[in-house]
Amino acid sequence: MDERNEDYDIYGSFACVYDKFMDNVPYKEWGKYLKSLLEEQGISDGLMLELGCGTGSLTEILADAGYDMIGVDLSADMLDIAMEKREQSGNNILYLLQDMREFELYGTVRAVVSICDSMNYLPCEEDFLQTLKLVNNYLDPEGVFIFDLNTPYKYRELIGDATIAENREDASFIWENTWYEKEQVNEYDLTIFARTNGEYYQKFFETHYQKAYELETVKELIQKSGMEFVAAYDAFTREPVRADSERIYIIAREKGKKGTKQI
Repeated sequence: MDERNEDYDIYGSFACVYDKFMDNVPYKEWGKYLKSLLEEQGISDGLMLELGCGTGSLTEILADAGYDMIGVDLSADMLDIAMEKREQSGNNILYLLQDMREFELYGTVRAVVSICDSMNYLPCEEDFLQTLKLVNNYLDPEGVFIFDLNTPYKYRELIGDATIAENREDASFIWENTWYEKEQVNEYDLTIFARTNGEYYQKFFETHYQKAYELETVKELIQKSGMEFVAAYDAFTREPVRADSERIYIIAREKGKKGTKQI
């Protein structure tokens, strides 16, 4: 298996058709679930950061729900689309072109969220821990971090070594998966045919990598980062994580700050 590309911008050419192929994702339902988790932690408004915001679909939903949103992503192409959505909605969202492993804010926020398996793109435990430490640094006292993860079970049993294809009128893709058990990494080889200008189609090829993390490992990393683990759920429920959970949500809380931290 090749090492992961260090530039980390894994949504280049795919950005132009990302929303088209993600139209089966129930973002409104995901946003409703996420808002309910935030409210259970006492956060119903205020400044919030979304890491790996992509084209801003969920960012817009959270802004509509009353949160003051900041979106961070490393793909300039994805953020271009997010800013087009912002123009249409009129929401006051700040978008920053940054790597989640090195992001910087002007101050602290009440909550941080990262959804749609963005954290699985962190290629190793060191990067995962570094991201958690930064999140902890930029959270208000007792602020929360809510994120989801695809599970090892999902990669190993459901999508690893599978090929998925979809054909649309103006775009098609072939998605080939390879699961590396030893490294706990899933490789996505994406071949995309998209009509980008007039009647002609353009072919794009991209390779993505996602790392599987066991829940116990994540709990240990949360503790090392200075945060405390609050809960883990089978996605979109309040049920405990099962052996066959495909996606899980994890809640961590900042602890130790006596007042707003100086950055």
